[in-house]
Amino acid sequence: MNELFNEEKIQSVIEIIIPYIVNIGIAIAIFIIGKWLVRKITNVIVSILKKVKGIDKTLVKFLENIIYYVLMIVVILTALSKLGIETTSFLAILGAAGLAIGLALKDSLGNFASGIMLIMFKPFKVGDFVTVAGVSGTVNEISIFSSILTTGDNQKMIVPNGSIVAGTIINVNANPVRRVDLSVGIGYDDDIKKAKDVLTNILESNDKIIQEKGLTVAVSELADSSVNFVVRAWVNTPDYWTVKFALTEEVKTRFDKEGISIPYPQQDVHLHNQA
Repeated sequence: MNELFNEEKIQSVIEIIIPYIVNIGIAIAIFIIGKWLVRKITNVIVSILKKVKGIDKTLVKFLENIIYYVLMIVVILTALSKLGIETTSFLAILGAAGLAIGLALKDSLGNFASGIMLIMFKPFKVGDFVTVAGVSGTVNEISIFSSILTTGDNQKMIVPNGSIVAGTIINVNANPVRRVDLSVGIGYDDDIKKAKDVLTNILESNDKIIQEKGLTVAVSELADSSVNFVVRAWVNTPDYWTVKFALTEEVKTRFDKEGISIPYPQQDVHLHNQA
């Protein structure tokens, strides 16, 4: 009788344990096979992304990590559900934790999202000279959270991407040519035609100026103490400052040689003797 009871007990235990063992085996198989599939799917997507013209390598690496971990979470939850673990509460915990982390790191997440936008839309690239978030410099690096600039006096500036996207972006190198603008004043007693001819000759004599795009020398204003000319010429972007400095110096040198005055602010003081 006891032997029959023991056999029935053992049989009952076996019937209870075997399904758990089978489920554990299936869960392990789901995890192993799922991980292999996730890696394969991720590799296929990454290979497709790399063939997309103009896509940034940093963005590809970031998307690779996101895709991999999101798919792995799905695999893990599937394996846990096979073990009879309630995944609904697990998802609720993940959601609450994600919300708390998101609130704590909202500024970092904003910079992160802005970094993605900079990488995707490329308002500037490494090597461009830009003005962003009140800082001007050459772009050395564009990362997910911040961009690194080097200023003209060789200072390193780390600018949060959120500040860049939220403000105006000025990219000096975006176009191959730029226009040099000068404002030059002469005295009211000077010969306007002569001054105009001298300014035109200065522009025509500079070999870095793109003559085909046209030159502008015109009277723009009759100011309080001077007749002002607007002087405009087009140059290749890398030559901008070289040409602007050279023109400014040449204008002063030629005006002095031609006897054309450049007015400057003056103030007359009259003293009255009250004695």
